[in-house]
Amino acid sequence: MNGEITQVSGNNKYYKMKLESKKTIINKSQKDFFEFLSDLQNFKQLMPENTEKFEVDGDSFIFSLKGMPEIRLVVKEKNEFDKIILGAASSKLNFTLTAQINKISSTSCETQLLFDGDFNPMMAMMVKKPLQKFIDTLTEQAENL
Repeated sequence: MNGEITQVSGNNKYYKMKLESKKTIINKSQKDFFEFLSDLQNFKQLMPENTEKFEVDGDSFIFSLKGMPEIRLVVKEKNEFDKIILGAASSKLNFTLTAQINKISSTSCETQLLFDGDFNPMMAMMVKKPLQKFIDTLTEQAENL
């Protein structure tokens, strides 16, 4: 696994999990793709087929995948036009999902999703594969826009 175990508080050990998607070419300008991701409603087009719930509420959206708990993501930071950081709204889950967007030309850009989270070792083992599959699916769907 990528990451390291870090002592966070008391006897609780947390696993620093870092995952990344492959770099993907998007047939939109950097500005257009940034604006696409800035409208959280558009994430519905990127979600996996097994999405059971997807609702946008202001600067956040909640979603659930079949067999998984609901997760609310909140916009934490936006850097025009090259980065959007989403983070978990729940204090029980400590993670961010960063979309990096690099200009290639006036009609295309390259994007990569970076996941960075702190989990206890047991949780890290359980969520690593589904999370990797999730971020890979988001980028694959973006590639087909």
